[in-house]
Amino acid sequence: MPRAHVSAPGVVPAPARPRDDAPCADPRDAEEAAVVTLGADALRSVLQPVVDLRTGEAVAHEALLRGPAGTPFESPLALIAAAREAGRSAELDVAALRRHLTHAGSSLAGPEPLLFVNLEPTTLSVALDEVLGVLASRPDGLRLVVEFTERALATDPAAIIDAAERIRETGCAVALDDVGAEPASLAFVPLLRPEVVKLDLRLLRTVDDPATITVAHAVRAYAEEFGRDVVAEGVETAGDRTRAVVLGATLGQGWLWGRPDPAPRPADGRALRVRASLPRLGRAPRTPFELLRPDETQAGPKELLLSVSRGLELAAVQSRVPPVLLSAFQDVRNFGRPTARRYSTLARDLPLVGVLGHGMAGTPSPGVRGASIAPDDDLAREWTVVVLGAHEAIALIARIRPDGAPGGPAAESGSGVWFDFAVTHDRARVTEAALLLLERLSVRAR
Repeated sequence: MPRAHVSAPGVVPAPARPRDDAPCADPRDAEEAAVVTLGADALRSVLQPVVDLRTGEAVAHEALLRGPAGTPFESPLALIAAAREAGRSAELDVAALRRHLTHAGSSLAGPEPLLFVNLEPTTLSVALDEVLGVLASRPDGLRLVVEFTERALATDPAAIIDAAERIRETGCAVALDDVGAEPASLAFVPLLRPEVVKLDLRLLRTVDDPATITVAHAVRAYAEEFGRDVVAEGVETAGDRTRAVVLGATLGQGWLWGRPDPAPRPADGRALRVRASLPRLGRAPRTPFELLRPDETQAGPKELLLSVSRGLELAAVQSRVPPVLLSAFQDVRNFGRPTARRYSTLARDLPLVGVLGHGMAGTPSPGVRGASIAPDDDLAREWTVVVLGAHEAIALIARIRPDGAPGGPAAESGSGVWFDFAVTHDRARVTEAALLLLERLSVRAR
């Protein structure tokens, strides 16, 4: 193997490229990746102010990564791409996080300064424990908001939501970045419960687009309901600031208030009420039905619940902002061909359609995610349909009655299978029901 060329302290380059007449190497080979900077001395942290749009005062800073000055890897995009090519993205992310916290600890002044830091979704998957250790050892008094992009949620929402909960346990808040880049991902916002929502910067350039207004209304509704802050990125002019306010932003970032610089602007972190959210509802319930009180349920036959279930599916597909649809069918035998075809059709328009049941395949029908549950799992006795999104929150939650099982008195009397059930629009309860299903649907859980 050719010897590596070292051009700066802390720089770990790949081997020199072969001559043109040498045998062709696979360009995807990690050994052919460009220089990857991981050394603490080589990485640099710069700060961009986050400004209150009402007052123009800086209330926080975002830490941004830079590579060695004067090298091709001064650009964070080049640096991140090189790390990804070499299979070292998580290493770079953790090293950058350490560098940001060290820099912030020595440069940010005032009581409880607030710092935004970015993490790649893959880092949360492969190095979460290391990240949590770094966050827990941050400088005293430094408040953190950990950002990750909305694209992370579509792949394995349960894992990302769990990572967010563990980040909050260290006292850090969570921000969802680039919201609106894929409007369908708005459905995941109530599941993640971010303390801060950061609008995709392209929204400022498309304020006349109905799709942009739809995104803005959904984000504004979430922010008002839960008391969250909304950040508009890419604010470069006074006109951009006005458009950001129209979109519902309360905070702004961009060149209008200065470019990223190692030195921070004076900021009053007390002006921003960003705190880590309280934990989820008690973890004791293991199934959606356990979220209900006995006096909230009533008995009904399977035929009636089928009509309710179809109504929820129709509400999902007719929503202005597509929600997620999650269902538990007890057993794969209840997910027959007509239902499978119907759910595949729904999956074309919804950001996530998931189904659970004993014997359910990972992809039980095209576009639908599935997961099998054990026959002795309490969920195997339940029938749940959850529709949750930016505007909708509704769930059918049912459990088969002891006398309604096949062969029981109700079945023998010809009245069919009966369930104890409830239909709820309580957003907190519907959200918790969705999370209980997502935990079993997680990629990691399969």
